[in-house]
Amino acid sequence: MNENKTQGQQLLDKLNFKLKNAWEKTEEVEKAKAFEFCQEYKTFLHKAKTDREFEAEVEKLAKQNGFISMEQIRKSNKKLVPGMKVYHINRKKSAVLGVIGKAPIREGVNIIGAHIDSPRIDMKQNPIYEDTGMVLLKTHYYGGIKKYQWVTIPLSIHGVIVKADGSSINVVIGEDETDPVFTITDLLPHLAADQMQKKMSEGITGEGLNLLFGSIPYNDEKIKDKVKLNILNLLHEKYGVLEEDFISAELEIVPSFKAKDVGFDKSLVGAYGQDDRVCSYTALKALLDMDNISKTAVCILTDKEEIGSVGNTGAESTLLENFIASLCYLGNETYNEMMTRECLANSKMLSADVNPGVDPNYEGVQDKRNASYLGKGLVIQKYTGVRGKVGGSDANAEFIGELRKILNDNGIIWQPAELGKVDQGGGGTIAQYVANLGVDVIDCGVAILSMHSPFEITSKIDIYICYKAYKAFWENQQ
Repeated sequence: MNENKTQGQQLLDKLNFKLKNAWEKTEEVEKAKAFEFCQEYKTFLHKAKTDREFEAEVEKLAKQNGFISMEQIRKSNKKLVPGMKVYHINRKKSAVLGVIGKAPIREGVNIIGAHIDSPRIDMKQNPIYEDTGMVLLKTHYYGGIKKYQWVTIPLSIHGVIVKADGSSINVVIGEDETDPVFTITDLLPHLAADQMQKKMSEGITGEGLNLLFGSIPYNDEKIKDKVKLNILNLLHEKYGVLEEDFISAELEIVPSFKAKDVGFDKSLVGAYGQDDRVCSYTALKALLDMDNISKTAVCILTDKEEIGSVGNTGAESTLLENFIASLCYLGNETYNEMMTRECLANSKMLSADVNPGVDPNYEGVQDKRNASYLGKGLVIQKYTGVRGKVGGSDANAEFIGELRKILNDNGIIWQPAELGKVDQGGGGTIAQYVANLGVDVIDCGVAILSMHSPFEITSKIDIYICYKAYKAFWENQQ
């Protein structure tokens, strides 16, 4: 074919960088694998709509695939050997898993990290009240949401209630076909003249996100809040809880609908919580498929990223550092703290997170030469942050070069990108917190549309490529 091209065209092919359409560059058999992979992914999304549910699935899959808990290894006084698979669950909200490689731990590990929390609405600690013959629940939204997107849609309640005696009850209401669902109401257009004049951020307020919960009164004329009493009685009959038990509860309100194929060609996935479960799921699946590797592979799945990675289950905690220290301690006859420091300094990490894809309805917020596109493969972000890269991580050129070589050598289609136009806004990931430990880190993941909405959109081919890229990183990074 090159014989028919001019010298200039051949030179352009050699020197020019051009994004590839992953669908066009993928064999039919691989496309079929992508669809199959995403069918399992959609099923997983329905099982794991919250951080606690994701963690529970992680532990289940880990055990099924021969992983042993670090606590069990410590109790048995065993030492880690190549090929061993280990995991640690942290407070039922975050997890770290590892596959032990042949190289000594102090030479470094290869890490992929993602977060398993998503923007949502949380129930307040004293939530139940009655007004105008209806019972509603007071809420407090979690993470960066557009509040108007969460009204007039069917919602479910997921979480845990810890009772006064210390026992706990897992709650999931609104997912089964026979379950009731809940909703947050909105004002009808006929009476919304004042509301429609407000800014979008003010049309629905945080204190206005009250969940409609019931309307049948208890049959007793001497009771003031009859509907509330009836609801409390129903809750007590079903779960054995009192109103005070809500103070020690963690109840999350999420969309009740399942993940769906989007597009007439079914090429896209639409679902709640794909930021960042699309990357955490692909990373988890890639690790479960690891075996007989040179360097130890570690997958960390954290909570609280949407509110700054804070707390003892977030990436800013000592979770990863403690896990690495445990690997060093259990993998050597003698141990000192410098082993952990050496290991971290020699380690590499992919911060697995989504990036906003170019939306043809809203092109103005992106620098299209440095933006990500659905269907064009794995997204690599050298840096994140706000405006002047504030609050972000910035990978060094050498590490980017290493990653490029791995991806190119393994036929992984990829694209470079940043979050948006420089002065438009920005954001960060967990990358900065791991980089602070001395680890080389770069962000890479899947392009997404409608990020932080109740129904986010990703491309099936990108999801599958992401899985293959993470797998290639662990298998080839030296």
